[in-house]
Amino acid sequence: MRAKGIVTGLALFAGLAACGDNTTERVLYGGGAGLAGSLLLDTNPVAGAAVGAAGNVIYCEENPGRC
Repeated sequence: MRAKGIVTGLALFAGLAACGDNTTERVLYGGGAGLAGSLLLDTNPVAGAAVGAAGNVIYCEENPGRC
């Protein structure tokens, strides 16, 4: 159940994360969104930040026209 909450929270906050102009900004924005989501869901903030950062970087690299 806990993993489902993390995934759900990160999915909700993924839309709030801005892509950023470079990889550093992408990591920071995605990590911030993941951290916020994990804190709201009372889950592991380090894991939330890591997943959010990775997710934002991967999304922006795969979909450059949407960033």
